[in-house]
Amino acid sequence: MADHAATVATVEEDGMIILSPSGDMGTHESPVLRSALRGAIEKRPRRVVVDLAGVGYMATAGLATLVESLRGSRDASVELVLCNLQPRVKAVFDIARLASVFRIATTLDEAKR
Repeated sequence: MADHAATVATVEEDGMIILSPSGDMGTHESPVLRSALRGAIEKRPRRVVVDLAGVGYMATAGLATLVESLRGSRDASVELVLCNLQPRVKAVFDIARLASVFRIATTLDEAKR
């Protein structure tokens, strides 16, 4: 599994935190994303953007992490925005009927607005 180890880059800019995970988001990798999201939301920026351009696959555990984070962000009054969903990841969101639950932007620039 080391070949698919997930990482999350974090950038803070203009009152936002941008998280850029890379790698597959399965059962073993989602805790890395969960930790990054919790840390970002705890800082209470006005917006947390999750740029999923580097995620080619997302399993149920990855979706659960994002749903949990959406709840946490709402409790903290932090806007959570996803962007750059790859086709396979977008398909998972569509199948799970989560595309309408999240704010999903096409590009990072759009997510920042």
